[in-house]
Amino acid sequence: MTMPDGQFVMTYDSGEGPPDNAVLGPITPRGPAAGLVYRGGREIARWGDVDRADMTFSVAKSFLALLAGLALGDGRIKSLDDRVADTALDDGYASEQNRDITWRHLLTQTSEWSGTLFDKEDRIDHNRVVGLAVADAPKGTRRAMRRPGSFYEYNDVRVNRLSLSLLHLFREPLPAVLKRRIMDPIGASAGWRWDGYRNATVTIDGKPMVSVPGGGHWGGGIVISAHDLALMGRLVAGGGRWEGQQVLPAGWTDELVKPCPVAPFYGLMWWLNTDRRQFAAASERSYFALGWGSHIVWIDPDHDLVTVLRWIDRKKAPGFVERLLGAIA
Repeated sequence: MTMPDGQFVMTYDSGEGPPDNAVLGPITPRGPAAGLVYRGGREIARWGDVDRADMTFSVAKSFLALLAGLALGDGRIKSLDDRVADTALDDGYASEQNRDITWRHLLTQTSEWSGTLFDKEDRIDHNRVVGLAVADAPKGTRRAMRRPGSFYEYNDVRVNRLSLSLLHLFREPLPAVLKRRIMDPIGASAGWRWDGYRNATVTIDGKPMVSVPGGGHWGGGIVISAHDLALMGRLVAGGGRWEGQQVLPAGWTDELVKPCPVAPFYGLMWWLNTDRRQFAAASERSYFALGWGSHIVWIDPDHDLVTVLRWIDRKKAPGFVERLLGAIA
């Protein structure tokens, strides 16, 4: 997944140049397109190698939201509207700009967190256009900071700050928490992993731990199969229950899809189909875990569908949605 000049395709597509485009984590060679469709919990279609583990990019953000739900259910977070500064183990929220940031702000990408984390400055993703966002200047152009909660920006440095903040809460590497609390209970394979950056090791309770990124923007991230992604999607579609066990806190999957007031197309690290602006043919109650590539976990409650797409041409995804819904009508 590199260009002829050796640049990582992800950073190339983002329009990043040195030093902003420096890759910090492993890059896994990609496989071909693959996918799965479940209806009513039963597999009705598959194509490609659904057991091959591939980078999944920003789908990792949606996994972070599941871990945030566990933290809330554990009582590690009392309320999503609590200040993150109250539980931080470093000075990342000490500044006037950052001190009033809440967990909800981080999960809705409205935090406006300002700083540098693992050699990446939040400025790198200023004015970044993702999905339905509109930028006022080229990506990476520094802009004035807004009040936390008042402005939406898709910013991977801030997502990585969320991941580190969750690590502070659990005091255990997030991949281990995800494996024990979610992936093992739903029967996921042993083939997935969550790669970190070479410079993202922190010390908590005297132990070195890697803070994993919420995507593959600068390498690393969750490397996972279509089948394991489908298991995650089915868990969320089922209200967080799996074979009679409440894996996610009751009500958390409803919280995930509440529209952000300043970005109604976004929930808690999950994309919504508000006004059918994401996919016109899909039901408005559909929601998605989306990653560059394109990697898509599409949950459609109205048709009891969980669909996983890997490496589909993003321009052809709306046509896929139309054909699938036409086939089951």
